[in-house]
Formats: sequence, structure tokens, C-alpha cells
Amino acid sequence: MSHLLIFGLGYTAKRLAGQLRQRGWVVEATGSAGDVDFGDGAAVRDALTRASHVLSSVPPESGSDPVLDRYGSDITQNWIGYLSSTGVYGDADGAWVDESAATGTGRRTARAECDQRWLDMEARVFRLPGIYGPGRSAFDRVRSGKANRIDLPGQVFSRIHVDDIVSGVIAGLDAPAGAYNLSDDLPCPQNEVIEEACALLGLEPPPLQTLEEANLSEMALGFYAENRRVANGKAKRVLGWTPQYADYRAGLRGLL
Repeated sequence: MSHLLIFGLGYTAKRLAGQLRQRGWVVEATGSAGDVDFGDGAAVRDALTRASHVLSSVPPESGSDPVLDRYGSDITQNWIGYLSSTGVYGDADGAWVDESAATGTGRRTARAECDQRWLDMEARVFRLPGIYGPGRSAFDRVRSGKANRIDLPGQVFSRIHVDDIVSGVIAGLDAPAGAYNLSDDLPCPQNEVIEEACALLGLEPPPLQTLEEANLSEMALGFYAENRRVANGKAKRVLGWTPQYADYRAGLRGLL
């Protein structure tokens, strides 16, 4: 029986676990919502002996990868996966990036280093842009009054619906090791997404603001510091994967 151990049962990994359990998989996981204590080395190593597949969704911590630092030598499965970030590509000034693009030049150097460490483990590394889905979308930001429209002409982002990440990882269960960008087909300004969400809710969009006027958090400012379009051709070609929500319009309508 297929048996997956997930390190870090977060938003995306929970959706994946649910889908695999419906397909008859046994899924164990670390994290506050999981059933294996990450800090209990004996329990984790015992779970690893049961697992046919291992996936980590744990981000870098203190500049390094806590999963590989503690359990890397114990992970010997034939199938290993890692949920990474397209932030490894850094700023491309709006240009397209694919898996052949250089990594490690942006603000997320720790993420890029962890990404490479998993590649060195012959993992399937799924590089993800902005994730949205139920409970985490432009609708939620608009309804809470936290949505912004920032006046930055030419600024574009890529994004991915959480269910398309799940289908991409499942498609990757039979794929060779390597990096795969899982993104939708339409990089665009974040303003367009907010405007579409407002239109669907029958609300006026928030006013355009400069970055200074918006008083964004340091994390949000970092989001706007990089500008790129993420190409998903390799995932389509090698994994046989196609996003169900090819753009933000389809994704938002699906959430309604």
C-alpha cells in the first residue's frame, strides 16, 4: 500500500493528504495538525520506515532546512518531494522564467539553498508562486478590508490554485526527479485580481496607492520587490499536468 509521510501539514499539504487518502493511501504527517511529533526523533524515524513516499512542505528556518538538517540521512525513499517557491528565481524584471533559469540571486537565498539540497537528494521539487484557494484568496482580503491596489505599472505576478498544486504533485508521483514550476497560465498584475474579485462581489475596488501610502508589511513589500512571469511548460510536458484553473478568473469563479 502507498504510504506518504508529510513533513509539515500546512494549508497545501492538508489538501494533498485528503486527496491521497480518498485514493486509498496511508498518510502520516508532522506539524500541529499531524500525528507524528517532529521533535521526537524515534517517532519520526519509525514513520520513515513505514513510508514509501516522503514530502516536505517545511520552509527554511534560521537560514537552513530543518527537515534535512535533522532527518536527511534517514530519508532514503525512491520518491521524495519538496514544496519550494518560485522566489528562488529572484527578480526577472517581468521576464519569463522556467526551470533552467538561475536561482539564488533573489531575496530568498535560504529557500534557494534548501531547494538545491532537495534536488541533490533526487527529489521532485515543486516550485510554487502565490498560492490561493478556499479561505485564502482575493475574496478574503476584499471582505476583510485588507485588499490593496498598488500603483506599479508593469508589475506582474504568477499564482496557482491550491487544488492545482495537489493535482501537480499527484501527477509527479510517476515523474522523474527534478524541478517543476506549478503555476497557472496567466501572470498578471495583482491589481487585476483584486478588481475581478470586487466585481464578482459587487463592490468598489480599493483606491490605487503608492507602496508608501499602502503601509505594507515587510513581507508584503518583499512580494512587490520582485517581478517575473513563471512558465509551466515543463510540468505540462513531463508530468502531463494541466491546471484546472488556468487563470485567476477561472479560479475566483470556482471559489464562488
